[in-house]
Amino acid sequence: MPQPILRLALPSPLRRLFDYLPPASVPPTSLQPGMRLRVPFGRREIVGVLVEVVDHSAVPEAKLKPALELLDTRSPLPPALFRLCLWTAQYYQHSLGDTFSWALPVLLRQGEPAEARQERFWHVTDGARPEDPRLSRAPRQREALRTIAQHPHGVAHSLLTQLELSKDSLDLLLQKGLLRIETRRSHQVQRHQGSWLLQPELPLNQEQRAAFEAIRAGLNGFQVSLLAGVTGSGKTEVYLQLIHQVLKAGKQALVLIPEINLGPQTLARFEKRFNARIALLHSNVNDRERLDAWLAARDGEADIIIGTRSALFTPMKSPGLIILDEEHDASYKQQEGLRYHARDLAIVRARQENLPVLLGSATPSLESLHNAHSGRYALLKLTQRAGDAQAPRFLRLDVKSRPLDSGISGPLQQAMAQTLAAGQQVLVFLNRRGFAPSLLCHDCGWLSQCPRCDARMTLHQRHNELRCHHCGHTERPPRSCPDCTSVDLRPVGTGTERAEERLGIIFPDYPVLRIDRDSTSRKGSMEQLLATINRGEPCLLVGTQMLAKGHHFPRVTLVAILDADGGLFSADFRASERMAQLIVQVAGRAGRAEEPGKVIIQTHLADHPLLVQLTEQGYFAFADQALSERRAAGLPPFSHLALLRAEATKSGQAEEFLDHACHEAEQLMAQLGLSGIELLGPVPAPMERRAGRFRAQLLLQANARAPLHKLMSAWLPMVEQLPSSRAVRWSLDIDPIDLF
Repeated sequence: MPQPILRLALPSPLRRLFDYLPPASVPPTSLQPGMRLRVPFGRREIVGVLVEVVDHSAVPEAKLKPALELLDTRSPLPPALFRLCLWTAQYYQHSLGDTFSWALPVLLRQGEPAEARQERFWHVTDGARPEDPRLSRAPRQREALRTIAQHPHGVAHSLLTQLELSKDSLDLLLQKGLLRIETRRSHQVQRHQGSWLLQPELPLNQEQRAAFEAIRAGLNGFQVSLLAGVTGSGKTEVYLQLIHQVLKAGKQALVLIPEINLGPQTLARFEKRFNARIALLHSNVNDRERLDAWLAARDGEADIIIGTRSALFTPMKSPGLIILDEEHDASYKQQEGLRYHARDLAIVRARQENLPVLLGSATPSLESLHNAHSGRYALLKLTQRAGDAQAPRFLRLDVKSRPLDSGISGPLQQAMAQTLAAGQQVLVFLNRRGFAPSLLCHDCGWLSQCPRCDARMTLHQRHNELRCHHCGHTERPPRSCPDCTSVDLRPVGTGTERAEERLGIIFPDYPVLRIDRDSTSRKGSMEQLLATINRGEPCLLVGTQMLAKGHHFPRVTLVAILDADGGLFSADFRASERMAQLIVQVAGRAGRAEEPGKVIIQTHLADHPLLVQLTEQGYFAFADQALSERRAAGLPPFSHLALLRAEATKSGQAEEFLDHACHEAEQLMAQLGLSGIELLGPVPAPMERRAGRFRAQLLLQANARAPLHKLMSAWLPMVEQLPSSRAVRWSLDIDPIDLF
């Protein structure tokens, strides 16, 4: 009988499997796909995932090495998740080993046991008493026994020092038979018996009720519903009531959110509502907590799983529903390594596991709206705000030839003063961090250029440094101009830091709170800021798009958008969609309670058709217009894209590699008889130099997905073999969401 050969996926960018012999003394019958094995790889030992057991190999048997160790008694990946990883690697044309690495928690990749942590607990044995004559001359042992007797469920070994218990005393009590040790799960969270609800559910209005009933009717099988509700329309309440139905059916719910910062807020709402075990998964959770949450979900010990995009790969023992909040958000797309889109993969996973998926957004992506219009998704609309809240009023404020004080016009200052005097809050939105986007020499026109990128460095005055937001390069601002030695260096433009400083001077009696990546980088800082805002006292909030996502600020009645012109002129065809979504999402923070809200948009282009349509007719009118323009131009969602990016240390190397790749693709298309695919490029990237490397790209655009993927499968192995590929770093992005 031939020796079985193990085909393993290893954590490497190579898009192939590696063959090994089984470890000594492991019966081949005990091996299942998905199990992890430790194997020799060059001079290292690494952890691979078993994909299949075969009876032959292209490598001579004498050259095959045996795997060192089998790490699992059962596959840590349930079959459904294993299948999802196979599909993901194939669709995104990515290494399978690397795909498993994205799907598994860090500790499992390092070879930790795929079982919940076991801990030793010290218990008093039956009949043991502190009065035992053997302890008459051992006061410490007697006290230790008395302390442990006060804990009927035992004392965890990790708590001994906290309780001032000496390990030596306990060992002596163990030898005397007065204590016993029990090893069991340390963090098994129990839910209280009885109702799943800790708080009563809120009454649903007619639209919410219709959406809830439509989704509830399909909870037992695969369906995709797009819940398109204006900001403040009560989408979360629909989510909560659907999750209650799922919990009552004995199943689990997975809720994906776009931002880590929304995690604590979402968790708090769920914990107040449900008597359920909730697991939180995102990149700020440490590796051990992440593994515990992952295993709890897999073993059915977490009822609700909340997380950012990577939580999509969380296994569930009895999955019942997947919800994606803010489905339009670009952060659901992974931008490095495995470039997957969590929204698209959620739908693939749901189809494979026969589950319903609910996509929610006030500003759905054009892809999702197109799928809803073509009948692939059920479209459910919520057009009214929950309770008595009114939709905010939009005002386009033309700032042409008006003086601006740190980006703030006179009429806007007056509106802010009135709002604060009425005891309400103001939100000022500016999607630029730092003090000023650049530093300018007033005498010769020198600008603070990044030495490693085709970009200007932003002045961060609080830290007294120039910072590149693209590559992270930092340096101290010069005291004089490097070109003409003039000392008249001026910050140009306005960032959140400058707006915060100026507003503090204009409104000295009110707190100014800045919310951006710089001000919330310390642990707990976001929670502190939100707690201050939620006290409801008049204040000014200044921030970037972090403020636009899902936050509920009941006392904000004025939203000021300082500069709406950025997305109107861009090389990226998606810029106008993003800008429209951002304006509507930011505007949605206004007037979410009793007081009506107002949104003032400062612009030099007050009559721009996009702004007029968005503010007068709303997001869905804009989206219909944008979809018809995309159809006419043959752009997604009416075509399919793949982007081959390359970067090199020398100018011209990336284009040379892409030229060779393009030539291979043209020949392949002729051989395979593929039509309807256009090769656009190679061209330099819109920002050609970044972090000291020269970047270029080749765009593939196809009318249909199947021929594009057929070309990819045959083309990529050839691209890997190109001699010029060794001089560059390259990556393929299937369904890219930005072309930069």
